[in-house]
Amino acid sequence: MKTALTLGMICLALSFCGLQERLQSLTGGGNSNSASTNSNSSSTSSSSGDKVEVAKPSSAQQAIIDAGTETKWDEQGISWRLPSGFKKQNVGKEQFFYMGPDNSSLIVSISVMPDSFPMDTSMKAYHEQALQQLKNGKYESVKMVEIDGVSGVQFTEASPEKSDDIRRHQWIGYRSYLGQKQQVNMITSTRGNNFSKHADEFVAIVYSAKFTK
Repeated sequence: MKTALTLGMICLALSFCGLQERLQSLTGGGNSNSASTNSNSSSTSSSSGDKVEVAKPSSAQQAIIDAGTETKWDEQGISWRLPSGFKKQNVGKEQFFYMGPDNSSLIVSISVMPDSFPMDTSMKAYHEQALQQLKNGKYESVKMVEIDGVSGVQFTEASPEKSDDIRRHQWIGYRSYLGQKQQVNMITSTRGNNFSKHADEFVAIVYSAKFTK
């Protein structure tokens, strides 16, 4: 259990490498893969002008969602439909951690921002940094995706050099909740050699998110 929790924390920490530096350069400070989806997804535009695709699971992903079990994070008013085999590891006020088969996991963190925090500028920073990582070959895909009314940046890491290293599918968005500005960071991951068979599952988990307004 302790080993699994440590692995999860490492995954979460690594996900911020490089992104925070770019974010700070655009905001002046502040606190701080994806499987293909249906090409017929509708899109909107964020206030920063970036095209935002409304999440639309593929038929395979929707089947995973429909078969999943509703799992609530009462402290933050968020829920997901998790596949069979996902078990609670650690859930608190600002972190939600479940693990599934093949060392797969869902880690969600909430970061509360100051009232003056520029959420749109921050979103643009994450998107631009992710696009740069896409060019550099670190990411396999990058796009802006709206999930249940909340816009965010979705990206999938490229296959790791070592097949048993961790590979992540991630979405970072911002919302206003209970008078707070919050960053919501959802990470699904497993070892690189197991990622392909969980790719649709990871997208389904993230797209199943429901946010209390």
